[in-house]
Amino acid sequence: MTRKLGIAVIGLGPASLPHSKSLLDLADRAETRWAVSRTPDRAKAYAGQFPFPTTTDLDAVLADPAVDACIVLTPPSSHLDVSALCLEAGKHVLVEKPLELTSERGQRLVDTARRTGRTFGVTLQHRFRPASLRLKAALQSGELGTIEAAFLSVPWWRPQSYYDEPGRGTLGRDGGGVLLTQAIHSLDLFRSLVGVSKVVAAQARTTALHRMETEDYVSALLETANGAPATLVTTTAAYPGYPERIEITGTKGFAALIGGRLRLAFLDGREEIVEAEGSTGSGANIMDFPHDAHRAVIADFLDAIAQGRDPVVTGEEALASQRLVDDILKAARLA
Repeated sequence: MTRKLGIAVIGLGPASLPHSKSLLDLADRAETRWAVSRTPDRAKAYAGQFPFPTTTDLDAVLADPAVDACIVLTPPSSHLDVSALCLEAGKHVLVEKPLELTSERGQRLVDTARRTGRTFGVTLQHRFRPASLRLKAALQSGELGTIEAAFLSVPWWRPQSYYDEPGRGTLGRDGGGVLLTQAIHSLDLFRSLVGVSKVVAAQARTTALHRMETEDYVSALLETANGAPATLVTTTAAYPGYPERIEITGTKGFAALIGGRLRLAFLDGREEIVEAEGSTGSGANIMDFPHDAHRAVIADFLDAIAQGRDPVVTGEEALASQRLVDDILKAARLA
């Protein structure tokens, strides 16, 4: 019988909830040896929810030979430093999105992972939703024909109280606003489906609905990998928050992915629907979504370690999506 992989969860903020629920589901494959927070009160609160041992001593966790891999859920500003410690200690790493504050720091993290030879993945779970997988298969098989146009909308809502928390919506802790922090999941999925070859034009602003350092509204005109026109609109100022939407027009049919629900309509009259698995966290309750996709991300990460392959979402893939964020915001500044 194969030994269970030893896991350490590092960072016990809100992002730890879906990851920890997933680890409970995957207990036959992975043993969560430690849950780490630098804040004793947060570790105590976490211990009241999950049966995993907690500690504030990261050095001791990294020295534990029973820990094979770390799931890094600390703020983006610490992803490089914390993940590098784990990688240099010989641990595999799955890190939360975004990769880092900047693409430059993200590149350093990716380089460190490759140099150490450890398995390294990024939590961009929208790619793992059943509807997303079906849409990708339809595009790859040619069922929808050639892409003629594409559209991405993320009309989410965050109240001012969300941005009033220290560091939220700042360059110093989050690295950016709606594009990098909220819409990155949908943007990454969109890029993986249609490719983005060019940013034609963009606009970015902070609306009067929020007091924050970074942007809460971005729109852009893009070109897909084959040169077809694409449109992007993302915001956290769309009260009370609505599911993200991807639409793809093909020569053989049309696809509408709304939240986790997919509708395929083919020109020959056929139609197919993949139902959603739940909410998407588009409103004030940022954790209002099922953990199924997180479980799939972690399962793929465990498979990648066992099989000696890359995870589905590599550091390079996450970095490509972050560089697209950079390109869109650069185009907005030049507008």
